[in-house]
Amino acid sequence: MKSLVAKRSIVAAGHKTSVSLEDAFWEGSKEIARGRNITLSELVGAIDSERQHSNLACARSSPIVI
Repeated sequence: MKSLVAKRSIVAAGHKTSVSLEDAFWEGSKEIARGRNITLSELVGAIDSERQHSNLACARSSPIVI
């Protein structure tokens, strides 16, 4: 059975990183970025800069769930 979680590489704030998220969260992230007229990398960079203690995958999921 194929995993629902996919690991993807992305550049956030000039740093290459990888994040593992379900496809639904990736698609939600893309929609949010399009709605704000920014790139997915810019969205991830903004989320990363605002997170406090959670890992990046958890921090990225929050705006999509809310």
